[in-house]
Amino acid sequence: MTSLSPAPTAPHPWLKELKPEERGLYLIHLLLNCSSLVAAGNLESANIALDQISGLASPQGDTMQRIAAYFSEALADRILRSWPGVYKAFNSTRVPAAAAEEIAIRRMFFELLPFMKVASVISNQAIVEAMEGEKVVHLIDLNAAEPVQWRALIQDLSARPEGPPHLRITAVHHRKEVLDQMAHALSDTAENLDIPFQFNPILIDMKVEKLDFEKLRVKTGEALAVISVMHLHTHLACEDDPRGGRSPSNDSGSSSSPLSSPQSPGVESFLSAIWSLSPKIMVVTEHESDHNGRHLMERLSEALHFYAALFDCMESTLPRASLERQRMEKMVLGEEIKNIIACEGTERRERHEKLEKWSQRLEGGGFAGVPLSYYAMLQAKRLLQGYKCDGYKIRDENGSVVICWQDRPIYSVSAWRFRR
Repeated sequence: MTSLSPAPTAPHPWLKELKPEERGLYLIHLLLNCSSLVAAGNLESANIALDQISGLASPQGDTMQRIAAYFSEALADRILRSWPGVYKAFNSTRVPAAAAEEIAIRRMFFELLPFMKVASVISNQAIVEAMEGEKVVHLIDLNAAEPVQWRALIQDLSARPEGPPHLRITAVHHRKEVLDQMAHALSDTAENLDIPFQFNPILIDMKVEKLDFEKLRVKTGEALAVISVMHLHTHLACEDDPRGGRSPSNDSGSSSSPLSSPQSPGVESFLSAIWSLSPKIMVVTEHESDHNGRHLMERLSEALHFYAALFDCMESTLPRASLERQRMEKMVLGEEIKNIIACEGTERRERHEKLEKWSQRLEGGGFAGVPLSYYAMLQAKRLLQGYKCDGYKIRDENGSVVICWQDRPIYSVSAWRFRR
């Protein structure tokens, strides 16, 4: 640690004169070079590279400047983690975001960008179609965060020609405030529409993140729907846990095939537990990108492309001076980037994988794909048209849906059913 240069040389003056396109390309070069140095353990040179990046990057700048700011922060965090004592001391007084702030930021992301709204519209239509004629419906939300989707579903179910079913919603989350808010909002909506309704909140420990399936209280005779929004990938974390799975490998090795990694015991047992509940429909929303590579360089390269599209989307949707945009980039996208780049083992929870891989996992877990309907696609397209922006697109992928910014896939939505 004492070998690190305390005062790296100042960035060359000509760097300040680069045009935005040239600066963006140079920042990509610096980030790739820096990550290579970090992976190789050459921390003194990585320190100098980070100093150069900081002279060009800015969380208030253009798309590439903002991306570089968050990726360099993630690389610095990874370096600090190599000295646990320093890392713990550096973070010892850090105050985590308050529940109210986290809720507000997630709501902004839901409201200001169409991605999660499109996913919720498609999910709700799949549930309504699967539950046609059912008198008792039980919906399990594995990552409950936003009541808006379920308020819309309650309204859809209330309009059924055969009348509304008895609806029970089980919501799983690590924040009691989120569950309390959801209980209040959904109970009010159900009461106003005169729908028989029960709410079953399940509070889990964020550090353990283990769901007790007995608490779901699934009953005989009820039609079950399971919703997983950005949740399944967290169960892949035991893949390179030295205590019970794949061992961590050195970053200098060759890149692994996106379809070659074995089924993780964590996600395999979780899908098996879901399968045992015999769900009539399961809707899965995930990031459409591969951020679960074993080596830092492959994760960083893929994440750069993916988050460049999301930051560009932010740039096109909200003004550069928007405080809301800065908060979303910091607390949602920035935290995802940090986890992908800085963490390893069970701490690395943002293990995004593409639809092709999830399809293999789900089919291997005893589920059969359910093609999303034309009407679901039509509703999603109408929603996107309301944003008056040509950048948002959706496309059919063998019965599932991929939501894109320009031509870059961002999220996937797929539906599945229990198969005997």
